[in-house]
Amino acid sequence: MVGHQHRRWHRRGAAAAGTVAVLVVTAGCGDGTADGKAGVDGTAVVRGAADVLTEAGSARARTAMEMATGGTRVTIRGEGGVDFKNRMGQLLVMLPADVTGKPGHRPITELLTPGALYMKNRGAGVPADKWVRVDTTTLGDGNLVTGGATDPLAAAELLRGAQEVTYVGETELAGTKVRHYRGTTDIGRAARSASPQVKGSLEAAAKGFSKDVVPFDAYLDEQGRLRKVRHRFSYENNGEIDVFSTTLLYGFGTPVTVVLPASTDIYAGKIAD
Repeated sequence: MVGHQHRRWHRRGAAAAGTVAVLVVTAGCGDGTADGKAGVDGTAVVRGAADVLTEAGSARARTAMEMATGGTRVTIRGEGGVDFKNRMGQLLVMLPADVTGKPGHRPITELLTPGALYMKNRGAGVPADKWVRVDTTTLGDGNLVTGGATDPLAAAELLRGAQEVTYVGETELAGTKVRHYRGTTDIGRAARSASPQVKGSLEAAAKGFSKDVVPFDAYLDEQGRLRKVRHRFSYENNGEIDVFSTTLLYGFGTPVTVVLPASTDIYAGKIAD
């Protein structure tokens, strides 16, 4: 997990860096897989969410990652934008004092690219003017939780493995009518169907998490665009820990520009765990 204080966590016996410091009606349709109101296969709709976002082009995003540990619930929040066509994004991630140990920690800038995560103001001995580059295909979680925010593109691609989908009902989200679906997704299945730019990271996650099956709640608007998705990830660290990751998407079509740092601006020294 990003921040000054880190520890190693393990999934299936393999060590992976990162610790993240840290909805509801039950109505459904008859067979649990179809949107009873619209007569649409909910599983197909959810699995196709990533493709619809690609067609939408780009969007603004807000993220939240929660973990309850030691009787304390910690939430890390992020905000930025994602270019779904070019598979890139940028987030400003805020760490609470519970994570950093002191208030006033500067936000961490994260650049999301195919197979790599760039972080600035990461701490842990990295100079403030330098970036850290992490190969997400080498992380035991594929950067689904390590960066303190699930890459919105990966969050949508995960739904390609959706199964046991139930249509919960229609609700409203920030003034927009949305359809609420609930189910589980299989990380391995999602990786096999994922876009080439995301496949490597999801394949790493399929090997690293203690559970391949990830429960989710997804909210799609009338155009099939994913507006909100909440995943519950589980990993092992002296016992099973659940991490709840929420991604909100809005402002579709808003231009998103991601400028990668020059090689001379990338920190090449040793990074503290």
